[in-house]
Amino acid sequence: MSNELIFQDATQLAARIRSKEISPVEVVQAHLDRIRAVDPQINAIVTLADGAMEAARAAEAAVLKGDKLGPLHGVPFTVKDAIDTAGVLTQRGSPIFKGRIPDTDATTVARMKQAGGILLAKTNLPEFSYWIETDNLLSGRTLNPWNLDRTPGGSSGGESAAIAAGMAPIGLSTDVAISIRGPAALTGVMGFKATHGRIPMTGIWPREPRRFWHVGPMARSIRDIALAYTLLAGPDGEDGYSTSPLALDAGRMPTPGRPLRVGWLVEPGFGPIDADVAATVRAAAEALQGNGVIVEPVRIPVLEEINALDLLWKIQAMETKPAFRKATAGHEDKIFKHAQAVFDTPDTSIEDFVLAEQQIERMRDGFSRYFQRYDALLCPVTPVPAHTHDAAEFVIGGETVSSLHVMDATAPLSVTGLPGLSMRFGTSRDGLPVGVQLVGPWLGESTLLHLGARLESVSPVREARPDLSAIANRR
Repeated sequence: MSNELIFQDATQLAARIRSKEISPVEVVQAHLDRIRAVDPQINAIVTLADGAMEAARAAEAAVLKGDKLGPLHGVPFTVKDAIDTAGVLTQRGSPIFKGRIPDTDATTVARMKQAGGILLAKTNLPEFSYWIETDNLLSGRTLNPWNLDRTPGGSSGGESAAIAAGMAPIGLSTDVAISIRGPAALTGVMGFKATHGRIPMTGIWPREPRRFWHVGPMARSIRDIALAYTLLAGPDGEDGYSTSPLALDAGRMPTPGRPLRVGWLVEPGFGPIDADVAATVRAAAEALQGNGVIVEPVRIPVLEEINALDLLWKIQAMETKPAFRKATAGHEDKIFKHAQAVFDTPDTSIEDFVLAEQQIERMRDGFSRYFQRYDALLCPVTPVPAHTHDAAEFVIGGETVSSLHVMDATAPLSVTGLPGLSMRFGTSRDGLPVGVQLVGPWLGESTLLHLGARLESVSPVREARPDLSAIANRR
């Protein structure tokens, strides 16, 4: 029963619980058993939530009594440790926050619970959520379930590794440049960054720079991503950026005589791209075309003219440092390399700061022009599959680039606030997951979820999962 349950998606688990085919107690216990079996080697989980089994027993009693059940009733979920959880440790990947227990849930956690979800555990992250890998002084390094010598990415690498390894069916992550979509791609799961502000950031730290931070779901199926989005989106009266009700959607469904039109792009615009990644994007384009979508190769000039990651870093250097200095004051001996890298970044001049903001506006204008013709963009998530830990650079097609290049296809969506869906559609020569990214217009989440469902239905790797039998059987 345990092996049967751990790789079912949240939607199916909830349906089976409602029909009394399985109990929430069985489901939660199966995932706790999975965590105990494989997490000592992967290190995705930093805290087990007290009360998960008690909540499962209460959920089981509600089913037996015939109570009204939420869409996630009895289903366990995990949460990145940057997101506040009432009564459960939230330590932000730093010994500076060791032992910190919030009094209230973040809005996203509260909404998952209101839907009947059961908080199972908190997942690892880099210090303060600020790096492309998942490592810190408090809880150490998380490994990729597909290959323990490779990274699961960052900053939501603990969350992506947990879901990929069957430790949870669904969870919550944050993203300022890559942190939902990149880890999802590197571990073969799905990650969704909705339009900026669609899902409130209340109860999540850090917030600087506020206009670029996002929170969203990770899961193993599009229907789970869609369900989570409908539960999480909408104003909470606390986050001033969260103003659009869920009912407001600019997406478009195909109609007779007007199929969806998607442009696909690998290069130029995102720098050099690994051949396996490029081939996977091309295969996804062909799959959409064979599924009734008009698909065309495109170029987006603004992506060739402006590097979004450079702009983001210039702005972060000025807006993040004060928050980090305040958090670390008196604890300088507990600062790890990720926060130190922020401190070591030269200050941005006011002229360059203003120019960066103006170039972001130009980038928004360029995407706006693109979406006048196309309903979505298909492109890479990361330029390479999962790489080795602490890689300083990559060689792609004979060209050597910094490891920060891993963010060049995701950062444009972060600075412009566009929605993006990351999902696996291929496999590298080394047997690692390869993802593709679907990008939609602002408030066009429904189009992305629709196209994602089409791709999922024809995916050559839909049932793929990491083989952790050797680890799981080790005692």
